Order: sequence, then structure tokens, then C-alpha cells
Amino acid sequence: MNLDCIVCAAVLLLAGGAAAQDGGNAISTTTISLGTATPGGGFPLYGNAFAEIMNAADPSLSIQPRNTKGSNENIPLLEKGELDIALVAGEPAYEAFMGIGRPATPLRILTAIYSGPGMFVVRADSPYRTIRDLVGQPVAFGARGSGLPILSRYMLDGIGLRQDEDFKSIYLDRAGDGPAMVRDGRAAALWGAGIGWPGFKAVAESPGGARFIAPDPEEIVRIRAKHSYLKPLTVPAGSYPNQTAPIHSVGSWSFVLARENLPDDVAYRLARTLHGVEGAFCQKLAQACETTAANTVAAAPDVALIHPGVLKYFREIGVAK
Repeated sequence: MNLDCIVCAAVLLLAGGAAAQDGGNAISTTTISLGTATPGGGFPLYGNAFAEIMNAADPSLSIQPRNTKGSNENIPLLEKGELDIALVAGEPAYEAFMGIGRPATPLRILTAIYSGPGMFVVRADSPYRTIRDLVGQPVAFGARGSGLPILSRYMLDGIGLRQDEDFKSIYLDRAGDGPAMVRDGRAAALWGAGIGWPGFKAVAESPGGARFIAPDPEEIVRIRAKHSYLKPLTVPAGSYPNQTAPIHSVGSWSFVLARENLPDDVAYRLARTLHGVEGAFCQKLAQACETTAANTVAAAPDVALIHPGVLKYFREIGVAK
């Protein structure tokens, strides 16, 4: 058999296999690249679960997570069309939408994913109990390129502190490196945000336990007076091991953003699939319980920033006008 015949036979075999998947009708697969962040952080955890639940719900979708350096890399990758969708923290998303320090981005919101109350975690046996106790200490503020250091800059600025001048700031190459630095004393504290955040969980589960430090009520008032887009948010009691009381802080919502030219019909399919499995996603990952259509409309700085294909679906189900 010559080479041409071998190739023809292979093509026919593959076509037959594809047709057999749907009773003789070939299934067309839409591949979507999803940017997350560095291993060990909350974005890869969420992004992997997002891909698994979506791909299972719609076999014609193939969402492929990809580790990146985080929000500050995901935005330009989306703008260049090198990613289809990506996870972006609230502060870099806000700066990009508003054109703060850069031209306003044409990217659009696919969904809000979860709220991010910002706080520090320290070892339970440490002497640190307030944010000001950490002044002058080595603090791991998150992975380079992630949105976490941007949130902490805004929060600290609101109470008159400077991140790189008032602390011995540490920026991580991998988000997963932070907990070990707190456990062995290389860092006095680790900054993070959200409910179920892996870094907080890792420190809280370590021998001896952990303590969380967030702005006090007066500091929250000062922060919001200067940066009003930061919202009061609460980490419910029991969100982390041995956390017996709720923790009040400030923060913002993180998003899945889409490239500007993601087709409307693809965005519509993604929204319909995602919000059709909200309950299953919540059961799979606690953070995903906040990933709802209603929360997306409420969290968007402007409803016009939501992708048109998503808005079409939201109007059909009555959560947007």
C-alpha cells in the first residue's frame, strides 16, 4: 500500500470515529484556551475545576487550562489573542477597564468568579496581631504578575502604608512557595485573598496552626474613603481550619475575561453551559459557589463590560435588562 492510501485510510478511520460519537453525525469541537496563574495559587485550582465541569457538561467544548504568571500577563495575552479567556483579579481588571496607567482595554467579562477579601496569614505562635505589627517584617505579597500585590498596595495605601518601603516585600516566582516561607520563618506573613485560597489553607493546616490579620473597622473605613471601588467583604467562620469567627476585610471580585473578538455565539454557549451547572460547580469547589449569573451582573463595574454573547444569555434568563 502506498503512502497516499495509508493517509486516506487514516483520515477515513478518524472521520468514522468522530461520526460514531454522535450516531453517525460528527461532533464539532470548540477549543478554548484558558489562562490561569502560577501553580499552587487559587487561579489554577479554580481554572482546572472550571475546565473539568464545563468540558463534562458540553462534550463539544474543549477548555484547556494553561499556567501563566497571573493577571498581569493574562491581560496582554488576551489583548494579543494568544488566549481566548483568562482569570484576572479585580484590581488589574479594574485598572485595565478604567485605563489607569495604560490605555483602556477592549476585553470583556465572561463571568465573575469569586470575591476576594484580602488578608494576611501568620503562624499562630507569632507576635503579630495587626497590620502595623508587620511593618518592617518580611512579607510575601504573592506571585510576580498576579493581582494579589495590586490589591495589597491599594489596601495599604488606604491606611497610609507603602508596600515596598514599609515592609520587606517578597514577590514569589510560584504562588505555592509562600506557605513554606511562613512555616519556616523566612516570611512573617503571607498575603492572599478569598475563601478556600490554597495558600491560607496550607498555613492553617500546618502544625501549630495560623492566625489571620485583616484591617480593623476603622481601617476599613479609611481604605474605602480613598479607594471606594474596594468593597466590604467577609470570610465566613469555618472557611479555614480552626477559624472560629468571621473575618471582615475589603476586596473585589475576580473575573474570567474574554478576548475582544471572541465570537458572540461562543461566549453565549460558554455562559449557557456554565450557569446551567452552577450547582454542580459549587459542589466541586467551594469558591465556585459565588460563580453565578446574578453575581456577574452585580460585580461588573458596568454591565456594558460584559461580553455581548453573555449579555444575550443573561437577558434570556432575566438577570440583565
